[in-house]
Amino acid sequence: MKYEKSLKSRALDYLSRREMSRLELYRKLAPYAQNEEELNAVLDEFAARNWQSDTRFAEAYINSKSHKHGVLRLKQALAAKGVDSEIMHDYLPDAHTECLHAAEVLRKKFRQPARDYIEKQKQMRFLLYRGFDMNTAQTALKYAWAEDNNE
Repeated sequence: MKYEKSLKSRALDYLSRREMSRLELYRKLAPYAQNEEELNAVLDEFAARNWQSDTRFAEAYINSKSHKHGVLRLKQALAAKGVDSEIMHDYLPDAHTECLHAAEVLRKKFRQPARDYIEKQKQMRFLLYRGFDMNTAQTALKYAWAEDNNE
């Protein structure tokens, strides 16, 4: 006979591996819950004990992804994971930091400045796909290799 894990032990297992938002944890535990009240009770208990925190999750997620992705993509991903926009706003990088990250990502991917208009558009699409806004992408394209010339 196989031992069936309780809802609390499953939640603790998930959270011991990595931080999760409340919505993520809800989705993972939902197939194992008898009813929604039981599931919400477990989630409330974990939040009360500070074992699960959307604030901590948002901070960890943004710190791990902000060097590769722009604010727009980070906001979209966190919203999909159920994090409130007020929580994520505190941890999102400022415009200057985001521009530095965009330039870094651009230099890593392309290694040299665009030689013509078509290549410049390709680099612009790449940055926009990564979630950088238009102003940040244009600034990164303008100054990404200027730092190398100044050295």
